[in-house]
Amino acid sequence: MTQKFFTVAPMMDWTDRHCRAFHRVMSRRARLYTEMVTTGAVIFGPRERLLGFSDAEHPVAVQLGGSNPEELAKAARICAEFGYDEINLNVGCPSDRVQNGRFGACLMQEPVLVGECVAAMKAAVSLPVTVKCRIGVDDQDTEEALDRLTDCVVTAGCDELTVHARKAWLKGLSPKENRDIPPLDYNRVYRLKAARPDLPIAINGGIKTWAEIHEHLKHVDGVMLGRIAYHEPEILLGVDRELYGEEPPVADGFEAVEAYESYIAAQLEKGERLSNITRHMLGLFTGRPGARAFRRHLATEAVKPGANLQTLRDAVAHVSRGFALDTAAE
Repeated sequence: MTQKFFTVAPMMDWTDRHCRAFHRVMSRRARLYTEMVTTGAVIFGPRERLLGFSDAEHPVAVQLGGSNPEELAKAARICAEFGYDEINLNVGCPSDRVQNGRFGACLMQEPVLVGECVAAMKAAVSLPVTVKCRIGVDDQDTEEALDRLTDCVVTAGCDELTVHARKAWLKGLSPKENRDIPPLDYNRVYRLKAARPDLPIAINGGIKTWAEIHEHLKHVDGVMLGRIAYHEPEILLGVDRELYGEEPPVADGFEAVEAYESYIAAQLEKGERLSNITRHMLGLFTGRPGARAFRRHLATEAVKPGANLQTLRDAVAHVSRGFALDTAAE
């Protein structure tokens, strides 16, 4: 039986190394992902800035964007040398920039090419190579499109498939609208898992509570959370307990801040601005009295020259500690 697993989605402009370090404070077990990085950026860009991460982030995967098998193989080798635990191929992002580069969700229309990309990366590295996709795009029949893509990537050696359970509309909807407007079809992902019992499959899209997570895990192997994990990060406190029977590293958001302080101090010492780190913490304490004042304090004070750990502590002081937030199953 496949071990159930939990991942935090790769999210552009959000899941950078500061965000991942913060999320790791709340769960030892959740698999974390980088923002999508294009093959061109990996091969020709500033690699340390784009790919660098701390050892504390493990297990951590890099998500690549591209459609040229040779370039993906080269980028995968570079990422493997950086020490990532997994290479993931983006076959789900619907943005115009991605479409113009012939990768992301538009690759749902070229399943054979996706298979060639996976095969090239598998030949290049010994790490797991995985794919994140949609159930289809535009007017595709989702039964046929998802099955065809799965056939191609499995034949190529794909180790795991994460499916965002809604179509992407490449024309007429913005990337933001593509996260909300096309209807979710969780049953389509369940049917795929039933047909592919040996392929680890995770589900993504619109999942917000531990009750929903447990329901999905009756049908698939893993759950990937995106926006809710970013906007309400204390949900990550449930991962280790709910899925692995282990106590979380910290008890609540207050302890998470304290545990994160050493990382922040080290980054400030390197010249990083506090606001670049704390912008990923604004959703902390959601639902607690004082959360709005916490956000307002960080938004106004962390951007100022000289902002430091005391700035963060002053923000936390606005939040009531006498309020129990339930991060367990509902």
